[in-house]
Amino acid sequence: MTDQKKTRRQMLEEFVSKKPDDVFSRYGLAMECMNSGDPAAADTHFRALLERHADYIPAYLMYGQLLARESRTGEARQVLSTGIAAATKEGDQHARSEMETLLNELP
Repeated sequence: MTDQKKTRRQMLEEFVSKKPDDVFSRYGLAMECMNSGDPAAADTHFRALLERHADYIPAYLMYGQLLARESRTGEARQVLSTGIAAATKEGDQHARSEMETLLNELP
């Protein structure tokens, strides 16, 4: 299959298979799965990303949003709480604020 005929997801899957520890490819693939209606695959990729790169702050917010949408409130709370701590440690006040807002909006 030529590159022109591959979907964005297929290209990202290839990048991840070649370099599974690449933060941006894994995050891009998780986001692509989330936005294309494949929450199970998105969950897998967000987990893998955060296991390898616990300091990648954007993943916490997006993963928390995914879990909240999937009515996995307890897991969303845990991910967001961990993300808030990581953002605080990194001095990322904007990300911390966004995660706190989402956390406070959870039922």
